[in-house]
Amino acid sequence: MATAYQQAQREGQDVVRTAILDTATHLLVTEGPGALTVRRIAGEAGCSTKVIYTLFGGKDGLVEALWLEGFARFERRLRAAPKNARGERRLHAAPEDEHGKRDEHGKRIAVDGPLSEPPADPLAELRAGLDAYRDYALAEPDYYRVMFQGAVPGFSPGPEAVAAARRSFELLVHAVRACLEQGLLRGGTAREIADLLWMAVHGAVSLEITGFFAAPEAARRYRALYAAVLAPFLLPPDLPDDEPGGEFRELPYEESVERTAS
Repeated sequence: MATAYQQAQREGQDVVRTAILDTATHLLVTEGPGALTVRRIAGEAGCSTKVIYTLFGGKDGLVEALWLEGFARFERRLRAAPKNARGERRLHAAPEDEHGKRDEHGKRIAVDGPLSEPPADPLAELRAGLDAYRDYALAEPDYYRVMFQGAVPGFSPGPEAVAAARRSFELLVHAVRACLEQGLLRGGTAREIADLLWMAVHGAVSLEITGFFAAPEAARRYRALYAAVLAPFLLPPDLPDDEPGGEFRELPYEESVERTAS
């Protein structure tokens, strides 16, 4: 039976690199940091230690690569979420004309044609991004633990790794800002609201991947949690949050909470 390394070799160096990283991450999470040696990873992946030194320069470079790989996968999933949300709206909004054909199961068949894109819905895209956060944690729990749960004690990410993490968080800030700009959320800055959402969803998925909640229950409670975080900022548009002259003003979070509770 071919090893992970032998199978990956047939597909190219990028696949070899990914196979080694996946092996290292799994060893780290299942057996602990002591298992994260070049020799042990090479043995588990079915390659020589020379391959690992060539690709990563040793253990420290491999650990940094684990972080970067995890955030690269995370970022791809987060970036795809709003596009998928727009695609869903496009599908449901498509007119029943020659472009609205369906297959035998009732699903719409995608065809080329002059269908117009649905109106932007930043709030739906924000929710899709939050759902994608959980989807990633469940699909890649080993990488999630490396990225967010300190699976490698003493690891200090370098500038490139830190930039990768910040880039992912900025996607959430951008999604919140789009809602603020359209008046769908009010009463806080984009970064304040994004911080609160991140704190909530991180706690929820960390508990779930640790085994505290079963999937159906966890999915419902996860959405209820981020809905509860968003609720104070879903303020009616007629509240006096505008400066004289009609320009929108973002309120500090503490002030918005006081006004919402009063």
